[in-house]
Amino acid sequence: MDNRLGDMQIFLAVAQSGSFAGAARALRLTPSAVSRAISRLELRLGVQMVSRTTRALSLTAEGEVYRERVSGLIAEVDEVERGFMANEEAPRGPLRVNASVPFGTQCLLPILPRFLARYPAVRVELALADELVDLVEARADIAIRIGPLRDTGLKAKKLARSAMALVASPAYLEARGMPGHPRDLARHACLQFSFRRSLDSWPFRIDGALVQRSVEAAFLGNSGEVVRLMAVAGGGIARLGQFHVAADLAAGRLVEVLGAFNPGDHEEIHALYVGHRRMASRIRAFLDFLDAELRFI
Repeated sequence: MDNRLGDMQIFLAVAQSGSFAGAARALRLTPSAVSRAISRLELRLGVQMVSRTTRALSLTAEGEVYRERVSGLIAEVDEVERGFMANEEAPRGPLRVNASVPFGTQCLLPILPRFLARYPAVRVELALADELVDLVEARADIAIRIGPLRDTGLKAKKLARSAMALVASPAYLEARGMPGHPRDLARHACLQFSFRRSLDSWPFRIDGALVQRSVEAAFLGNSGEVVRLMAVAGGGIARLGQFHVAADLAAGRLVEVLGAFNPGDHEEIHALYVGHRRMASRIRAFLDFLDAELRFI
């Protein structure tokens, strides 16, 4: 290990205090450790830096020149470290975020302008995709995941949870009728996902019991946004997160179906990130921002 910087700092402490004992007290070292550092420095440079007598300690001419030059170097090192500590206090730099298309369009994009206004030195790079991406491979700082988490070894921060609901457009229901019971879904067009992790059944609360009903898909979409748009277009009944369809429900583009049989289940929303002992301030600031902004129940 290269001890040159440490030896320089010890030398400057000796020069300032005028003794090995004084430097040792200032640096919380033993006098022998200070003495060894000075001897190591003199051996490496090939010149005597400190003149030692039984009564006093003084710098040689070479030591005086060395002190003057090293003082400026240590000051530059301190300035570099202060710059990084300032960065920790004021978040800055690129922040790469990965999220699903529904979450990105419905939840992130509406609030990102507030984050950027609060932290103008941060540059957000947002990538939306419904496929699960590898955080390291995609060079992402944060990935938003909805639903069960895999054991990835990544750190996870729970942000919120979103209730699930069956929804359909008024036009579809006018044409096909409102189902009164989950068994009526057999006569309806149901919209499903083509994900490998997607289930071919929907849960319902029937007579107080949780029941899984098989669903015959009339349409398969490869993303939540595709399924939502198909539902809005009148293509059938879909089961989606409330966060995803809240605006459609409020605007009347979609209405809830079979709400009396809703089992009350939720999807948990997490932010995944690579865990480090010291997290970059831009990542910490974004996690705290999401924690404060996202409130789905």
